[in-house]
Amino acid sequence: MLLFASYADVIGQDRIELDVPDQATVADVVAAVRSTHRSARLPPRPLVAVNRRYAAYDAPVGTGDEIAVIPPVAGG
Repeated sequence: MLLFASYADVIGQDRIELDVPDQATVADVVAAVRSTHRSARLPPRPLVAVNRRYAAYDAPVGTGDEIAVIPPVAGG
């Protein structure tokens, strides 16, 4: 899993590996990150991409998929 900006700061790393059960979903991965890393500041439903495409929370994830948690951004 890739973490960017404030999310990487919260976890203390910009890349982590997780073991999730077969037939896991994006929601399962986010829940695993929140429970494993006690990420109170990680929102319950951050924007997530699977293999560089935005993904819904019910989207399946598989072995070797690249999951990215994307923080909100502002521009000007």
